Amino acid sequence: MGLFLLKRLLTLLATLVAASALIFSVLELLPGNVAQVILGDSATPESIAALEAKLGLHRPALERYASWIGGWLRGESAVSTSYDTPTATLIAERLQVTLPLAVLAMMLTVACAFAMGVYAAAHHRRWPDVAVMTLSQLGLAVPSFWLAILLILLFAVKLQWFSAGGFPGWTEAEGGGWWPGIKALLLPAVALAAVQAAVLARWVRSSVLEVMREDFVRTARAKGLSRRATLWRHVLRNAMVPVLTVIGLQFAFLISGTVVIEQVFVLPGIGRLVFQAVANRDLAVVRDVVMLLVAMVVVVNFIVDLLYAVIDPRLKVART
Repeated sequence: MGLFLLKRLLTLLATLVAASALIFSVLELLPGNVAQVILGDSATPESIAALEAKLGLHRPALERYASWIGGWLRGESAVSTSYDTPTATLIAERLQVTLPLAVLAMMLTVACAFAMGVYAAAHHRRWPDVAVMTLSQLGLAVPSFWLAILLILLFAVKLQWFSAGGFPGWTEAEGGGWWPGIKALLLPAVALAAVQAAVLARWVRSSVLEVMREDFVRTARAKGLSRRATLWRHVLRNAMVPVLTVIGLQFAFLISGTVVIEQVFVLPGIGRLVFQAVANRDLAVVRDVVMLLVAMVVVVNFIVDLLYAVIDPRLKVART
């Protein structure tokens, strides 16, 4: 187990280093002068040179890359040119919206997908199976932003059960609270979860059907175990191995895929922050946000690899 963990950690670190170099290089290759874009066409050469010196753009690219990585290792981040605030502070503030939104959407995704997938597999080739597959196909075909607009029209405009956008905050001092905060994130979470639940339901159904054809399932049934008991005691645990990979990837996607939904619902999250940073050519914010999203994806995959050993005993035997 120790060697397995060490290999995964080394792979994680190597991936992060490669990703950071790629992100920095891509942003360096963007056309145009950053200082010129920030100051506008009427800026004088002297003011442009002064801003370049302030942003460190006059230094060689390799030196700026080392300074960026070294700053994060020391717990220091760059300063946003748009907000005049450290990017770590901006990201921490916006994660208070994006992370709960992603977690809530993931909970809805897993709950709906497992209910639909297991139900369809238990009624294979009968009308419940056809109904679930039709519903999941419809979920795959509906864009999340279009569903978000429909949810706003129905639940915010017509029924007036929810607000059409905005976020009140998590504390009463901000004018909100935990329930108003959850209520403000519920419609965006449903819009995000619809497509992901449709994808995951198909994976759950396929994985459960595949495991139900295994010999140990037939043996359990021959010993007198009921179909339901066999499904919940033996089939689901073995079917979770491929499904867990999809869940990990979906959670990482939900964190990084909130850009459009946060724009539709006017949520002050990571997606809205990076959208505004791109519009303002605030490369420090863009670079740090993209690096954070990549790191989240890599860390989630690392956690999924470790959970394999807990779910699938065959992996323990193989490593032993």
